[in-house]
Amino acid sequence: MAVVFLSPCLCPGNYGGVQLSGRIAREALERSGRPYRSVLYRGNNIGGVDHRGCAGSKIAAAAQATRERLRQSGAQTILIWHVDLLKLLPFVSRRNSRTYLFLHGIEAWRKMSRISEFLLPRVDVFLTNSAFTWSRFLEFNPRWQASKHRVVQLGAGTVEVKPENPADLPSAVVIGRMEESESYKGHRELIRIWPAVLQGHPNAELRIIGGGDLEPELKALARTLEIQNRVVFEGRIPDERKLQLIGQSRCLLLPSRGEGFGLVYLEAMRQGRPCLVSTFDAGREVVQPPQAGLAVDPADTDSLSDAVRRLLSAGTEWNAWSSRARAIYESNFTAAHFQDRLLNALNG
Repeated sequence: MAVVFLSPCLCPGNYGGVQLSGRIAREALERSGRPYRSVLYRGNNIGGVDHRGCAGSKIAAAAQATRERLRQSGAQTILIWHVDLLKLLPFVSRRNSRTYLFLHGIEAWRKMSRISEFLLPRVDVFLTNSAFTWSRFLEFNPRWQASKHRVVQLGAGTVEVKPENPADLPSAVVIGRMEESESYKGHRELIRIWPAVLQGHPNAELRIIGGGDLEPELKALARTLEIQNRVVFEGRIPDERKLQLIGQSRCLLLPSRGEGFGLVYLEAMRQGRPCLVSTFDAGREVVQPPQAGLAVDPADTDSLSDAVRRLLSAGTEWNAWSSRARAIYESNFTAAHFQDRLLNALNG
């Protein structure tokens, strides 16, 4: 059965869990041996890289989808990688199509638009990256409670990394966009408790990877707390530098309230780095606290600072976390694991 893949632009330079997982999913489809075509939609607001092959407008995307429908014959599987691309379904589907919709997180945690409500009955199977994502989707859209659904947990790391010992200077990394629209990721809370962390680890550094419109406010907060020398804003950096900083660190801190999965946890765990997650989202399904880290309520400043101090402390507890983090990654969360889960779901 031929596969048609409807996805946001997956060109290099497009970051985020949807794009990173989409690139790994595309590799799986290309290697599956089944006839495969893709329709990629970038919109008109992404620049800086070569986007040949990606539709730059809704009309162009619809035209490309229609061409794929006319090109294919026989039964086909349609995999939609973002709910906002559901609107392309009428242009690509045929009577004998089987449609899968992958839900990633916050894009699905809302009441669906009228056009989506109209098209969702044509989805045969919902796929989600976590049980949490599915439950949150149903909170806003209980109509689909009885729908066919399957959890397909993600994976990361097409190039595997050999774990190394962290640097002598205790440091923690935060990886995530600093956007007002995504202020739930915990950047503010971590900076606010860093003076308390320094009481136990006077030289500890918080290294923040990413960019966004919240960065000036967060830098000002660090200056107000007089910890600007201990909070380092790395900005948007190449993957090689990101991997280097994770390897130098003792832990990844992302006590977010809204992760549908959290690929950054896997990037840390494959290097044997324990993670801090919140008690509110899917990070717990990945890190499995207390196996590969800790989970706290980010609003509980005492618990948050205590957890960070523990994760920064060398010793038997840290060694156990590190070993289990790598083991959990290797046993369940590699790119190959994710690709097998996805192909099995589509074959089923």
